[in-house]
Amino acid sequence: MTSKVYVALRVKATPERAFQVFTADIGAWWRPNALFQTTPRAPGVLAFEPGEGGRLTETLANGKVFEIGRILAWEPPARLVFSWRQATFPPDLLTEVEVRFEAVGEETRVSVEHRGFDQVPADHVARHGFPDQLLLMRLAEWWRDLLTGMGSGLA
Repeated sequence: MTSKVYVALRVKATPERAFQVFTADIGAWWRPNALFQTTPRAPGVLAFEPGEGGRLTETLANGKVFEIGRILAWEPPARLVFSWRQATFPPDLLTEVEVRFEAVGEETRVSVEHRGFDQVPADHVARHGFPDQLLLMRLAEWWRDLLTGMGSGLA
């Protein structure tokens, strides 16, 4: 995986608390984005199944559960890695998200590296016709907004 976005934000919390909010409370702070919808349906509620091998799922309003990805590394309170796919991706296409939680004084730097969008074919609907640079810029903007929302939930 070569293409990636990297976003980092400091939050007023310990790494333990930030990890817990990111994973256990994702359904409360996560905000969907029309460019990066997991399914073509109305957005649902995200949830992690804790532990390596657990799933990241989205439960839709009709009760249907879509598996977005699997947890590849579960290292509380420092690191989380999970696979990420949208419903329109071919079955063998996955991107990967790595989240780190690092103490910086009385705050925690939460950093997200999302890699692998270069594997998505240029004509795939998930790219919206964007060239690589613009697609990755939009992805980075979304992650920044998500982390800002997560950080607000810590106050």
